[in-house]
Amino acid sequence: MSNESTDMTEQSSRAIDTARAAEEDLIREDIHAFLDQNEAKELMRFVTVGSVDDGKSTLIGRLLHDSKGVYDDQLADATRTSETGETAIDFARITDGLRAEREQGITIDVAYRYFSTPKRKFIIADTPGHVQYTRNMATGASTANVAIILIDSRLGVLTQSRRHGFIADLLGIPHLLVCVNKMDLCDYAEDRYHEIKADFTTFTDTLGFKSVTYVPISALFGINVVDKSESRTPWYDGETVLEFLQNVEIRNDVNIHDFRYPVQYVIRPHLNYRGFAGQVVSGVIEKGDAIVALPSGKTSTVVGIDTYNGELERAFPPLSVVIRLADEIDISRGDMICKVDNQPRVSRDFEADVVWMSETPLDPDKSYLIKQGARYVRTSIQSIEYRMDLDKIERIEGVQELQLNDIGRVRFTAHQPICFDSYRDNRATGALVIIDSLKNNTVGAAMITDGTDWHRDDDRDGGHRSQVSPRERARRMGHPGTVVWIEGASTDDRTNIAFDLERQLFDTGNFATVLDAQDSLYEGGLDIHEAGRTAVRMSHAGLLTIVSADVHEAWAATRQDVGAAAFVLVRVGSTGAGDADLSVEGDGAVDAILAHLNGSGRLTQR
Repeated sequence: MSNESTDMTEQSSRAIDTARAAEEDLIREDIHAFLDQNEAKELMRFVTVGSVDDGKSTLIGRLLHDSKGVYDDQLADATRTSETGETAIDFARITDGLRAEREQGITIDVAYRYFSTPKRKFIIADTPGHVQYTRNMATGASTANVAIILIDSRLGVLTQSRRHGFIADLLGIPHLLVCVNKMDLCDYAEDRYHEIKADFTTFTDTLGFKSVTYVPISALFGINVVDKSESRTPWYDGETVLEFLQNVEIRNDVNIHDFRYPVQYVIRPHLNYRGFAGQVVSGVIEKGDAIVALPSGKTSTVVGIDTYNGELERAFPPLSVVIRLADEIDISRGDMICKVDNQPRVSRDFEADVVWMSETPLDPDKSYLIKQGARYVRTSIQSIEYRMDLDKIERIEGVQELQLNDIGRVRFTAHQPICFDSYRDNRATGALVIIDSLKNNTVGAAMITDGTDWHRDDDRDGGHRSQVSPRERARRMGHPGTVVWIEGASTDDRTNIAFDLERQLFDTGNFATVLDAQDSLYEGGLDIHEAGRTAVRMSHAGLLTIVSADVHEAWAATRQDVGAAAFVLVRVGSTGAGDADLSVEGDGAVDAILAHLNGSGRLTQR
């Protein structure tokens, strides 16, 4: 280990030792008093983000090491001896535990670490910096009070730095600590630090953080991590990383104004007791308060707040309690208890920022389950308003799907009303988990926004719909559903073309069928209007449906129902060919239709 690192480690140790010694004395004298003291400490969660190789894992390893939060076996595992016999600690190995992480020298999964100081308890989420692990980063940041973003002093503010800053703001993290790392590689230059600070401040001014703080550090050598370095950064008079983490005010980040109590369980041990168990996620409730149960709207009064240790006069976050009411009203798991004069929005329609976490893209034609607290509700997607270009921090409108790690604004319509606040106002009631109901996989995370000023598309609303979307059918079959409507020429000519086309489509790996009045299956005849309605259902099922029509101009209703992109009007001969998608003659008609379908992407490429 270098002399510089050794000196800084000794300074850090002296700063922590006094407080640790006092705790150890208390443990020897009264272990119960120590446990009570430790339980009473305030808990802070923070997440480290930033670009690849900016030193996130090294910073956490150094912070744990200098605050005496590393076990002996972990320290031994992270200590390496060079060929010259010198020993050094690879601080990144303290948090990067996966074999692939150690082999590649990167963070892949979210690593959680725990440590405490005499003032606070901490849960650290060390998240990956690579673009392909954006969903991992979002998972680790979802419950954080503080985001620590590292910027390499040599490289300055990178695209990934802005990307992670944007995601941290999107996830509602109130405080941002910007650590300008590797200052040792630019000789602790004050000008370079202020240059990076000014550059990143221009970006953070457009975001919604409550506070943004900057610290020049060297995670490798411990500069300004736990102790200040008067010799290296005499020009910096702010807090160290640990001082900031211990002193930043987070109590005001909890919403204590809007009482929200999602019911998790109804307790009915006997006829004389009926209570509703759950956790107070925001606000304060007291005996005698008037409440309303949502979404039913039934009202009552709180007569008791029970816990394992006895009855309380009031409850506040994050207490788990049982609330008893004066009236026997119907409340079930998933309902929400609120105060009468302070209610969330109750609606089926809402907008949300979605982080997509599945390799299967978000499909607007498919319904999903959403989980809010203890409640599951099926929901349909009205539209994808835009996708964020995280490289340029710009909106891209007109997109039809969200891919893995994409972030976009989506409009939903739930099949039942849900109770919610905007995520900015209340992280607990504004957060949703999106679930693929067929595979039971979590596929996305959603943060409800303020925007509900839009009108539902009734054609996409509610009711019972197929859980298999047209996109899924197209992926399975290799082609989308299409109606090929053949008119003109004689009945026999149309029939021959239809069945020859079906044969060639089938031989080339496509799923096709024919609706024709001359088909021997329809002994009683086939009404062309009924054939049109059947063709619509078959195309929705993903089939290539060929209709041989003996009634001129009967195709209009079918085309409207399936959509112009999924409908091909074929006229045999030259009569009335003006409104046809394709005009063919008897000879070569099948080849012409196949070429048209293939050119428009309606056939499988097997």
